[in-house]
Amino acid sequence: MPAVPKPRFLWLAPVISGAFFPSVAFSDTDSVAATNETLAPIVVSATRNKSVRGETPQKVTIISREDIEQQLAITNDPGQVLSNLIPSYSPSRQKMSNAGETFRGRSAQFLIDGVPQSNPLRDSARASYTIDLSMVERIEVIYGASAEHGLGATGGIINFVTKRPESGTFKQSVGVEMVTDDDVQSDGLGYKLNYQLSGQKGDWDYLAGATIQERGVFYDGNDDLVGIAYPGEIQNSSSYDVLAKLGYWIDDEQSVEFFVNRFELEGNGDYVPVPGDRDAGVPTTAEKGAPIGDPGYNEVTTARLSYSHGDWLGNQVDAQLYSQTFRARFATTPYFPYLADSGNTLYDQTRNESDKIGGKFTLVRGGLFNDRLTLTTGLDVLQDETKQVLTHTGRTYVPKSQFRNYAVFLQGDVVITDDLTFHTGARHEYAELKVDTYQTIDRSNVTQDNVTVGGGSPDFEETLFNAGLVYNVTDWAQLYGNYSEGFGMPDVGRVLRGIGDPGQDIDTLLTLVPIVTDNREVGARFDWDRYNLEVSYYESYSDFGERLSFDSGSGVWVGNREKTEIKGVEVSGEMRVTDAHELTMSYTHAKGKSDTTGDGSVDTELTGLSIAPDTLRAGWNSAWSKRLSSRLQVSHYRDRSTDDPELDFNGYTLLDASVAYRLPKGRLSLGIENLTDKDYITYYSQAARVSDEYYFTGRGRSVSLGYTVDF
Repeated sequence: MPAVPKPRFLWLAPVISGAFFPSVAFSDTDSVAATNETLAPIVVSATRNKSVRGETPQKVTIISREDIEQQLAITNDPGQVLSNLIPSYSPSRQKMSNAGETFRGRSAQFLIDGVPQSNPLRDSARASYTIDLSMVERIEVIYGASAEHGLGATGGIINFVTKRPESGTFKQSVGVEMVTDDDVQSDGLGYKLNYQLSGQKGDWDYLAGATIQERGVFYDGNDDLVGIAYPGEIQNSSSYDVLAKLGYWIDDEQSVEFFVNRFELEGNGDYVPVPGDRDAGVPTTAEKGAPIGDPGYNEVTTARLSYSHGDWLGNQVDAQLYSQTFRARFATTPYFPYLADSGNTLYDQTRNESDKIGGKFTLVRGGLFNDRLTLTTGLDVLQDETKQVLTHTGRTYVPKSQFRNYAVFLQGDVVITDDLTFHTGARHEYAELKVDTYQTIDRSNVTQDNVTVGGGSPDFEETLFNAGLVYNVTDWAQLYGNYSEGFGMPDVGRVLRGIGDPGQDIDTLLTLVPIVTDNREVGARFDWDRYNLEVSYYESYSDFGERLSFDSGSGVWVGNREKTEIKGVEVSGEMRVTDAHELTMSYTHAKGKSDTTGDGSVDTELTGLSIAPDTLRAGWNSAWSKRLSSRLQVSHYRDRSTDDPELDFNGYTLLDASVAYRLPKGRLSLGIENLTDKDYITYYSQAARVSDEYYFTGRGRSVSLGYTVDF
């Protein structure tokens, strides 16, 4: 662990915090004061140098298991959970696709125990649907562009840290939950079952878990069916997750662990969309029926083999090999026509296929120069093979693209004085993209070719830097500043499938130049005994970024390589009113522009596809007794206007509540999402896309009743 001065501010919690009020997990002696006294420094595993929360030069949030359970008592939508817990994360779309759910206006890199889940070569926008949150112990969030885990984190890092075996004897946990709309419609009913076991025996430890979930349809605040989205849905769907971990301690300093997780989510296909009328204010809805083709799905397998040594010649060593197999089918849309043998026009659907293998090696050396310097170095390798196919005709929509990435890095953490630390490092990336010669498809009949594109193997090299300071002004005030760079790729699949002019080849396509994002951030943390406050201001620049726009003629999103600038402010705080009551709040504001004319000056406001609305959130956590606790939370999304009046946003306010009661055996929870049954059009439908088919209302009042018992 790097040397740090005077461990202060270690208790700073996420904005919607359960660190002091784990409202669904209170013990008989829990209180804010007791929790604060026993809280130990938390190491952020998503940082390669094992940084401690509250001592980093950029904003970092740790979302605890109690926070996650608190939100899961209200909603099982991971996009909504992340939006509720992470300032500057866009409002949830409430769909299988998380396109438009951005982090500080850019892409988040999703990880599971450090294993990449995002698919940058052909972004299917489903990276947050690769694990059930019941398997997650905590979520580590690093704000702003980062190259710590390589490709993809232009907006930040979201690392799902899975549960670990508990020390001691064999333990089991069983959970059941029922979900319904407020009118208890039979087709709106859903349920979730969860079972986990863990234990230790000698030098071995183990954990296994399984989750099954059935989701009914969603009803809005007007008691109408929420519309069905073409690409894929979480309503009227089934999912399961199976996780297994096996660890072995070689000695007191060395351990190995194998981890595997299999997640599947698929629509049931019992409803069809009914397009709305955006101009008339009529939302898209749904009706019973058999959709054309097969429902959308996600199928993801993540595996990791890791080795750790706590003291190898005075160094801390971490090594891992990993793989991820990702399959995402998109439901049928009217954009892939072909002629059947009967002469009738049918429509195809696509499937993304991505296979990743990689490795990470990290070595940390502390205690240098009288315990004032810690050095971290390492090597990362990644191979990602991605393609997109048409499932009915067997045609290739996006050709197989092989991406190989090698990176070395060096990070230094210097204790200048007892109150001042300096953090700096560099990471050199080398990447090669290989695509064989292929033919694009004719969008008027996908069984026909359009143009031939010459293959190639373009490569890229980039050295990325970071530097930051942390200064403890007093025992209750800390200042920090940071500069960091992130490395990303444009959506290669969109580029390759969209080529319509003959005579082009992969080696000369300028649009395959990577995205390098510069992030500057300054902030302050304050700790006044029962109060805390964190304020940060950030700027994010990319000279050759990517802005998506919808081509209504072809029905596809097109990536426009343009200079982009994003600026924002985040404020979050907590007030522990008493040992049993806590208030939380956050406010975020962001704005962004891009250069649509190519003159080097940003001139056009970014829409809701990139920028979240100004958002004010507040929460009230209460422990009414040793057994009874509750949470009340409100999210207010302010109006937002852009250069395109059609994408202006009319804000709305949502209120949620949950209550938990500890029984003599087990724990009972009741959650209500959208307590006031607000009828509203979602942010994405208003501010990101002009479409009658995608003009969706949000989910109305829903009720969740759960019971969990540990034994």
